[in-house]
Amino acid sequence: MSHGARVIRTGVSSGGPAAPPAATTASSSAGSDAELMDGAYFRSCAGMLKVAQMISLLVGFISVNNSPWTNYSAYSYFQIVTMCDLVMILFFYIIHIFRIYRKLTCVSWPLAEFLHYLIGTILLLIASIIAASRSYNVTGLVAGATFGFLATILCVLSIWSSYKVSCITQSTSKYH
Repeated sequence: MSHGARVIRTGVSSGGPAAPPAATTASSSAGSDAELMDGAYFRSCAGMLKVAQMISLLVGFISVNNSPWTNYSAYSYFQIVTMCDLVMILFFYIIHIFRIYRKLTCVSWPLAEFLHYLIGTILLLIASIIAASRSYNVTGLVAGATFGFLATILCVLSIWSSYKVSCITQSTSKYH
């Protein structure tokens, strides 16, 4: 027996009489169009966390890109890691917004997202440490490294929440 949260849609509200059949048919076809996007994900904690990660990665990238570089290899590595993480976070954000995970069931999306965050966070932490150590008090480079560390902390929060959601709920549902 599973204890996961499930939403059951009905055509009848709990507070009033049933709608006529024609209105129910029209509202269900409009509901299927509206269900193309998950509006609740925009306001969810995971959705806002992904937006905050993307913003901090973008600000870090722009800060480093518009500063005089003191070490080419360190900052090019930082830019590559931030852009790769940004693209992957945007990819998973789109997966959740358009509910693609429901159509492509051959992929374990929670595991894929968990592995992305695990690998991406380690690479981002390394890139931020290198960028901070090579900044030599250049303001833009320090800001880029700082936003890299901020994005690392936000990614650790995503790792923790995805582990909590995917692993802990699966282990509790196994015993019930």
